Amino acid sequence: MTKAIAVIPARGGSKRVPKKNVMDFMGKPMIAWTIEAALRSNVFSRVLASTDDKGIAEVAKQYGAEVPFLREGNSNDFTPVGEATVGAVKQAEDHWSEEYDVVVQLLSNCPIRNADDISVSYKQFCKSSPSFQISCFKFGWMNPWWATKLNCDYVPEFLFPEALKKRSQDLDDLYCPTGAIGIADKQALVDNKTFYGPGHIFYPIDWKSAVDIDDYEDLDFAKAVFLLNESER
Repeated sequence: MTKAIAVIPARGGSKRVPKKNVMDFMGKPMIAWTIEAALRSNVFSRVLASTDDKGIAEVAKQYGAEVPFLREGNSNDFTPVGEATVGAVKQAEDHWSEEYDVVVQLLSNCPIRNADDISVSYKQFCKSSPSFQISCFKFGWMNPWWATKLNCDYVPEFLFPEALKKRSQDLDDLYCPTGAIGIADKQALVDNKTFYGPGHIFYPIDWKSAVDIDDYEDLDFAKAVFLLNESER
């Protein structure tokens, strides 16, 4: 049996949106949505919230995550989140005296990603057996093939000028990675300290599930998307 652990990184020092991980998002603390999705996915032996903040730890426990320890290091603005997740896994294995085969990183600032997104992505990982799998979404109404830079006089410099010669429907689909779901073989993650390790693949999820909140504009957008989801049910 494969043993998988979910790690929800949630440090306390968010700068762009203070206390982001526990701020209210549509009636619940932000982190609660990710915890509940992880638990409902029925994928994990453990759902671990990794935080350096006692307040976040208490909120995470209230919604069902395990927080038997606070994060040791990896809590500054510069440490990649993958390294923090590796540290959390090592702490977990030492604390519970058990080993995991698969690590699933679920960022708490992706509250619209749901249990089905997690379980389907996990099944794909088990089926294709890459060392690393990262969620992504397909660009929709924003066409990155027509992306341009602007100089100080607003003169455009197109990044893909050859694409201007084609109809939009003739251009290949393009995808963007999202931090909603990162899955890795535990040992490969420990060795590389990143989900972008050798042989990583991307696996698409719905663009709405992929919404990642880093600033207040993202927060407004995520609320609108949440309401759109609700209206479609």
